[in-house]
Amino acid sequence: MKTTGVGVIGGSTSGWASLAHLPVLSTSPDFELRAVSTSRPSSAEAAAVQHGVPAYDNHEELIAHPGVDVVVVAVKVTEHLGIVAAALAAGKTVYSEWPLANGLTEAEKLAELARAAGVRTVAGLQGRYAPEVRLARDLVRDGYVGEVLGTTMTGSGMAWGAEAEESQVYWYDNANGASPLTSPTLHALDPLHFVLGEFDTVAGNLVVGRKEAAVAGSGRTVPVTVADQVAVIGTLRGGAAASVFYRGGASRGDNFRWEINGSEGDLVLTSAWGNMQVAQLELAGGRGTDSAVKPLDLPASYTEDIPAELRGTVAANVARLYAALARDLAEGTHTVPDFEHALARHRLIDAIERAAETGSTQAVN
Repeated sequence: MKTTGVGVIGGSTSGWASLAHLPVLSTSPDFELRAVSTSRPSSAEAAAVQHGVPAYDNHEELIAHPGVDVVVVAVKVTEHLGIVAAALAAGKTVYSEWPLANGLTEAEKLAELARAAGVRTVAGLQGRYAPEVRLARDLVRDGYVGEVLGTTMTGSGMAWGAEAEESQVYWYDNANGASPLTSPTLHALDPLHFVLGEFDTVAGNLVVGRKEAAVAGSGRTVPVTVADQVAVIGTLRGGAAASVFYRGGASRGDNFRWEINGSEGDLVLTSAWGNMQVAQLELAGGRGTDSAVKPLDLPASYTEDIPAELRGTVAANVARLYAALARDLAEGTHTVPDFEHALARHRLIDAIERAAETGSTQAVN
């Protein structure tokens, strides 16, 4: 048996956990899948057959499983509060997918419960572990661009477009906490801050562009109440200007482009896919007398840190997060994004929303 047992809530044979967490756990030298739970007996039975572990149709039995050390919560954001709170109360390490909670108040509650429980926590903000992001951070640190003057990022949420699958309909309702701001924008802002530091002040503009979306194959439409056009500008603590724009749906132009501009050079990260945390990124750079950026080679140490079969998949950065958690557990360190980190990101969301509502620049604590 491997050292650390994992139970996945939301572990049906389809969905995010089946694409990202379960492939990682099947190859990990440090973690072992020991149980899954779903919301229905039929899906629990299918998961048990597919994964060869106990499967439950409720989260309570999974949390109580004595072999489960880490509880992964990979369900709708609206269900996070109760499930995460129950896992914390049981003294388990909790890995919650992002967003941690449906709004700042719930995030504050979960962070408080985690402090009181004294357990390790993990927030699923894996974009910072992309090899291109880590190399960009090291290059900035080592002076490749000189003084960072400004940064611009433009991306597409890919979802929240003109048409939605039935399973995506709840994303279009702002009451459910899964929006272009809270999900793809924050998944991209976290790596931006990892590389360049935090916002000092921020302003925002949140616009509901599409007023309705068609539900694929149904002939019906649903109202759109989430802001599907997200504009954020601010000043980083190091003094650089930052501008971020995310749109719902996809663009016929660039779906992801991030520039870091400095006094001596420039770095550019691009992808055909807008969700940065799972995108296949390309990193280019130029400095000094270069007239244009050119692709930068990634040293093997940045890419060969996970099994070959996971590289280039949506699970790749999740695998890197699990590897970092394994190091933390072995060495007694705390490097992975945890609930305190997630709370800070929820406070950033709140600051952006207040800035958009009031029209006033907000300080970011």
